[in-house]
Amino acid sequence: MRFALIALLAALGTANPASAQVAATKYTRMAPIGRYLMADRSAEIALARSAAPKSIARGAGVMVLGPRGFVTAVKGSNGFVCIVGRGWSSAPEADFWNPKVRVPMCLNAAAVHSYLVRITKITDLALAGRTPAQVDEAMAAAIEKKELPPMESGAMCYMTGKEGYGGDVIPHWPPHLMFFYSDFDPALWGANLPGSPVFAVVDPREHLTQFVIPVDHWSDGTEYLPTPLTHAHQ
Repeated sequence: MRFALIALLAALGTANPASAQVAATKYTRMAPIGRYLMADRSAEIALARSAAPKSIARGAGVMVLGPRGFVTAVKGSNGFVCIVGRGWSSAPEADFWNPKVRVPMCLNAAAVHSYLVRITKITDLALAGRTPAQVDEAMAAAIEKKELPPMESGAMCYMTGKEGYGGDVIPHWPPHLMFFYSDFDPALWGANLPGSPVFAVVDPREHLTQFVIPVDHWSDGTEYLPTPLTHAHQ
């Protein structure tokens, strides 16, 4: 999953290569687990729900990160589940161990059954102290052994929250929707062609195709106004 991030960010024009070099020298090992947690559970719930418009988020379930992985904090009623991703699943590799990463995501039922399963698996591995390389190997092996399901038809998520922090390489994602497929040809969507609003990358190790469609408003209805790239937060 993380293999695709730099390519997606480059396509969206938001990656900062200089910041990647800074991050690579700062987060070489796991920080104490407590630094990855949010002490205020209500704040984590609110941040997770900010990923999607209120009409979706208010009926969504919410999972929050605990010392041993994600746990259910709120049971939903509409099939969606919102979480706050951390560096190991939701940032480029340079920010794998960055304890400041907080990426709100809200996944539909199909993605909960397939993509979220991968996020929780990566999280369990990371919290157990596995290195990025070990996580990648374990994920690839689990997929090859069919211990993790392929992407379910219609799997997608909202990433339209204004708040959150994507890491030093990409502090703030632009608002967008993501769609997930297993072993799918991006050309079928016309992705990555001149003038196409659809971006896509293929991760062959995870048999995963991720499509990204930018949108022009945040979940709170305000307009997205692109800003110049900034250097890493200190």
